[in-house]
Amino acid sequence: MEINRTEIEVRYQETDQMGVVYHANYLVWFEIGRTKYIEQLGFTYTALEEIDVVSPVIDAQISYKKPIKYGDNVFVETWLEDYDGIRTTYGYKVTNGNDEIAVTGLTKHVVVQKDSFKPLLLRRIHPAWDQAYKRQVRGE
Repeated sequence: MEINRTEIEVRYQETDQMGVVYHANYLVWFEIGRTKYIEQLGFTYTALEEIDVVSPVIDAQISYKKPIKYGDNVFVETWLEDYDGIRTTYGYKVTNGNDEIAVTGLTKHVVVQKDSFKPLLLRRIHPAWDQAYKRQVRGE
């Protein structure tokens, strides 16, 4: 199973009045990590969008362990947690420069037709992507 590790530069605008990263920004960082993970496997969201397909989040879970502050070195690790052909679950771990876990999380997605939000099977619209995800789930 592949894991993508993406460095994130903490911007001042991402912090709140307490000087720590505002909690909703972790979802943005998850998206950055997820995009990089998909690219690492050889695919892009653009390939789906070109055929009027999108992949919305249907569930998100975040656990906050340690605050991240402006100026901290941050890394987002992303992997494929689960895939059943319809739903895809990505796992995330955000660590600081000392490799301490700050945040963990999961996001669950489906692939849908852009205009109707009708669920689609990835194997029908992008068989290579489907096979790559199946290999990841098997640990290959």
